[in-house]
Amino acid sequence: MNTIHTDVAIIGAGSAGLSAYRAAKAAGASAILIEGGAHGTTCARVGCMPSKLLIAAADAAYHAAHGAAFGVHVDGAVRIDGREVMARVKRERDRFVGFVVAGVDAMPDADKLTGYARFIDDNLLQVGDHTRVHAKSVVIATGSSPVMPAMYRALGDRAVINDDVFAWDDLPKRVAVIGAGVIGLELGQALARLGVRVSVLGARGRVGPLTDPDVRAYAQRVFSEAFHFEPRAQVESAVREGDEVRVRYVSSEGKLIEDTFDYVLVAAGRKPNVGGLALHDTSLELDDDGLPVYDALTLQAGTHPVFIAGDANGVLPLLHEAADEGRAAGTNAARYPHVEPVERRAPIAIAFTDPGIAMVGARHVDLAADSFVTGEVSFEDQGRSRVMLRNRGLMHVYVHRGSRRFVGAEWIGPDAEHIAHLLAWGLQMKLTVDEMLRMPFYHPVVEEGLRTALRDAASKLM
Repeated sequence: MNTIHTDVAIIGAGSAGLSAYRAAKAAGASAILIEGGAHGTTCARVGCMPSKLLIAAADAAYHAAHGAAFGVHVDGAVRIDGREVMARVKRERDRFVGFVVAGVDAMPDADKLTGYARFIDDNLLQVGDHTRVHAKSVVIATGSSPVMPAMYRALGDRAVINDDVFAWDDLPKRVAVIGAGVIGLELGQALARLGVRVSVLGARGRVGPLTDPDVRAYAQRVFSEAFHFEPRAQVESAVREGDEVRVRYVSSEGKLIEDTFDYVLVAAGRKPNVGGLALHDTSLELDDDGLPVYDALTLQAGTHPVFIAGDANGVLPLLHEAADEGRAAGTNAARYPHVEPVERRAPIAIAFTDPGIAMVGARHVDLAADSFVTGEVSFEDQGRSRVMLRNRGLMHVYVHRGSRRFVGAEWIGPDAEHIAHLLAWGLQMKLTVDEMLRMPFYHPVVEEGLRTALRDAASKLM
């Protein structure tokens, strides 16, 4: 049995783990990065990048088929070659993964350890059946995995998660998407635009991450026109019949529906990967889900030399948040017991649908009813949006009554991913609505819609 002594042991070589390793080394500590699976990060392998590659193909197909309104006609049908679509997705995905793997390969061999880790006690890890690691501090950065309810597990390879989609060699004809969160909407719309017959079945009325009732209702109407969308479906059964799946559900209108699909794509959430860590062998306090109870400000588990970062803590499963938390956890682990709070950036969330969905700052559901005013703009008659025939959208911005500071926004609309960054910067700079309105707005641009919403909010504060 090999034994290694190190200052910091990092379990997991994803976005958070890699950032934690670099931060610990930068702080002058010795560090070892432990990974049991393939290198390449969730984002590069099965998340951000391959999904955007699929969405890019879907957008190309959509725009090729919708030029007639501009007087641009494609004579004959637009042909989508599913094999070519998926070949590019996988080819470019592998290119992005290669960049991450190259970075890991460049690390000193002594700082890398292959195998699945489990705790023997707070400072001692067993890695595979070959190595024990004594660490002064440990960073848990094991990421998360999609949830697969038992009903769908029984379907075998006819039930897939987003990871599996990017391994397809060709596009199927019919897919049921279970879950109307960001992943469900993004992949559901992309597949629909690529010629797949799609039904997106939500359970609790969700439309992505939206909490503002008016914006959510608007988004529901938009997506219901793009594919079969049931935000409040109650799935009663999913039964495999050969290479097909028969799904029986009660629709949002209370109708009993049966339909047949080639695959059921389960996008019903994710859970932290902590089950194999043997956390019960530590002195850490665990919550009802078996996760360490930790300080969200410092990422420290109680007073122990254990820190938890990225998707593994189940809070903000976003790459930039994982990287930030990894840096903070790695630094705190290296300097333990001297720990400092994570420097959080302005909250920002984006769904890469069309129209896009974005949220910045405080969610509508979390704001006290009498503490803010809402500024509104419809993108249906917004100049540049109409020019491009992308004039679908509704934006709500929230401004604090007393301070006049911008505190948040939720919307669906064109160029949402770019406008979201402007608003996140304004929020992080603590700008008032008046200061934001003094910023330049060119003409004609979609951002003029944002100015309309800000003006509407300002008028309600007078």
